[in-house]
Amino acid sequence: MRRKNDILLKSAFEEAFSELLYFFFKDAADIFDLSRDFEFMDKELSELFPEIEKKGGSRFVDMLVKTFLKNGNEEWILVHIEIQDGATKNFPKRMFQYYYRILDRFEVEVAALAVFTGGINQKSVAQYRNDFLGTKIVYEYNVYHILDHTEEQLLTMDNRFALVILAAQKALLASKIPEAELAEQRLTIARALIGSKRYDIEEIRRFLFFLKTFIRIENPEINSNFDSEVEILTGNEKVMGIIEAIKVITLEEGIEKGIVQGIETGAQNKTYEFVENLLLNTDFDIPKIAALANTTQSFVKKVKTDIGQEF
Repeated sequence: MRRKNDILLKSAFEEAFSELLYFFFKDAADIFDLSRDFEFMDKELSELFPEIEKKGGSRFVDMLVKTFLKNGNEEWILVHIEIQDGATKNFPKRMFQYYYRILDRFEVEVAALAVFTGGINQKSVAQYRNDFLGTKIVYEYNVYHILDHTEEQLLTMDNRFALVILAAQKALLASKIPEAELAEQRLTIARALIGSKRYDIEEIRRFLFFLKTFIRIENPEINSNFDSEVEILTGNEKVMGIIEAIKVITLEEGIEKGIVQGIETGAQNKTYEFVENLLLNTDFDIPKIAALANTTQSFVKKVKTDIGQEF
């Protein structure tokens, strides 16, 4: 479940990346050219850390994103989602390793951001320091903990990414409060998104899919009530119909197994099979599938061509 939630959270960050920039950088509207697409460079990032794969680890909670500035320059954004709610002794060193490996490989500066999603006691260290015989390194990066803002603050931001953060807050309450109470808090987030009237049906559908699977509730009656309430709020039954179809597909054993195997093993045949399954059984776009499969967009396009799908 934790691995699946990691994937869902990363996907939500990607979906709302432009609003992520507004959330963390107050001058984002003046800095970034948001009319241009972002390039998610998962493959390039994983290639910089081959030792992680050898140890059986994974890097799918890290994001390296190429953005474009209004002055025409490129800017790379490193977003590390630190999921672990434990000791962070080696975390600052890892952030420094990200920086110097990216700088050495691509010769670009990187704006680094660490997002901590653990409980209230999780430390969010913002600096790496090393001092030896007069040689000193001080590397500072942006940090954010999901509890840095209150629910009231997040709800007043009118920002989809703020609602992703609020969902991450509520996910910490799973198993700690009654499901009925958790469901009401989940519905509060859905109401905020729909009530903003800033998003089209497709954006609402994708966010509700994230919300319903990330803050998972087992009680079928509660989930049915959630669906009914959303239908009333949207005035469009088609929205929930699509969400339910995707939920069935996602929970299907073969697809879920493909997510884990495709990301963990990196084997070409497994990746191909996983990408093919997503193309045939979901309406995810090419960047989304490439991110989930930890592969390139060109590879996804190749599979799409192989199975006879049009672009």
